[in-house]
Amino acid sequence: MRRQLVRIAVVAVVLIGFAAAGLTMANVARSSEARLDPRSGVVVRKIKRYQKATWRWQRLMGVPRTPNRRSYLRIRTLEYRVHVLHQWRRRAIRAKRRAHNPPQERHWRCLQRFEGPWRDAGDPYWGGLQMDKAFMRRYAPRHLLRRGWANRWTPVEQMWVAERALGERRGFYPWPNAGRMCGLI
Repeated sequence: MRRQLVRIAVVAVVLIGFAAAGLTMANVARSSEARLDPRSGVVVRKIKRYQKATWRWQRLMGVPRTPNRRSYLRIRTLEYRVHVLHQWRRRAIRAKRRAHNPPQERHWRCLQRFEGPWRDAGDPYWGGLQMDKAFMRRYAPRHLLRRGWANRWTPVEQMWVAERALGERRGFYPWPNAGRMCGLI
């Protein structure tokens, strides 16, 4: 009886040893395959796309850019790159969600009701918040260069530009009549 238990224990230890050796060999083989995986390039392109989207929303909101150490270019395993991809995807989603909810959105929408449609192209004021050239040059020079006058910007972009003016202690005074109608002045 005792001999049988010893034999079973020895066989169990040997089988567990083989199983552990097989798993480590499988992990080594899998990691070397991941380095050569053609999908890895696709993952890097997606990471860069999510980084660009994140930084675009952050630039619009005027917040500091999320740093990028580019470690996914040095560490070439597919698992790590997929991990980084998921991180940047979450960051992009979070930045977009935050960008689509400006702090004073309710006030900007009220002002827009009394100012004009978001696509208003009437000279000398453009957009739903009726921004003039000097206002756009001061608070949105990059948008002005890339997208043209405010009537070509999305409502969210127009609101964030107005947030910049609000942040510089101008208040709602650039919109005196609509500001009074909305009870902001």
